[in-house]
Amino acid sequence: EITRIIEAGELTAGARVLALRIFDIIAEAEAKAHNKPKNQVHFHEVGAVDAIVDIVAAAVCLDNLGIRDVIVSPLFEGRGSVRCAHGILPVPVPAVINIAAAYKLPLHQTDRFGEWVTPTGAAIAAAARTRKALPACYTVVKTGIGAGKRDTGDTANVLRAMIIQNEAPAAEEDTILKLETNIDDATGECLGRVLDLLMAAGARDVHYLPVYMKKNRPSYELIVITDAARREALERIIFEETTSIGIRRCEMARSVLPREDGRVDTPLGPVRVKRCRIGERLRVYPEYADVAAISAEKQLPYPDVYAQIFAACQNHI
Repeated sequence: EITRIIEAGELTAGARVLALRIFDIIAEAEAKAHNKPKNQVHFHEVGAVDAIVDIVAAAVCLDNLGIRDVIVSPLFEGRGSVRCAHGILPVPVPAVINIAAAYKLPLHQTDRFGEWVTPTGAAIAAAARTRKALPACYTVVKTGIGAGKRDTGDTANVLRAMIIQNEAPAAEEDTILKLETNIDDATGECLGRVLDLLMAAGARDVHYLPVYMKKNRPSYELIVITDAARREALERIIFEETTSIGIRRCEMARSVLPREDGRVDTPLGPVRVKRCRIGERLRVYPEYADVAAISAEKQLPYPDVYAQIFAACQNHI
């Protein structure tokens, strides 16, 4: 029922996948708490209207801002108990405990009384998180603060989020996962859908390589580049949407140029861009989706639109 509500909404693919993922995390936690199948969890436990609004809004915001990496610091929880639909429960409530355990969310219990981490908040953090720790050196690009209505005394009842930019002067090194599987009995339509689903679920990159398998069967090797935090979700998509019965994975080191997202005003309209720095040099690349949208809107050839926008971007280096 909740899935139908979200899928009927006018959401982008990325926001829809993230919203459904958050609800799935809550449903799993509530099902474990009540010792019942996930599809029998009552609507008031995972699908109250305010929870749908909160979760879909969070998914839309993350997708709209183009956020791909999310660092979640330890969650500060209170003590005591809280009254809910099932009576009085200890803090942290069972659903929060289940989510924190399943997704390795660090909890820090404070001396404050009351519930400071809700199942909805924990699920959003679990679904969005890709990293555990801040980079060694960064600058703050923008800050957002949301205030709650409850009076919490001398402790500010606010949640703060920051968009940061890594200030490493040269190429950074980090680790990334590569997932691989060979598929020899799936249609082209199936493989195309899987690629879209994997990218919408947060994969860094997805591609296919034509290969020959045993018995001289022509097939495709599916390769997915991802963060460790998204591995299980992406593997689940591969198993559910393809005929694969095994996925290879390996951790790889890589060098990454410092980069940041931005927006540039061009003669054809505003365009999202990616800025990458190589030493003292700065490169600006327009986002394909924006160039394609302008091309379709103005009915101009894509190469001509890209050339005009790229030239305008160079004025912002």
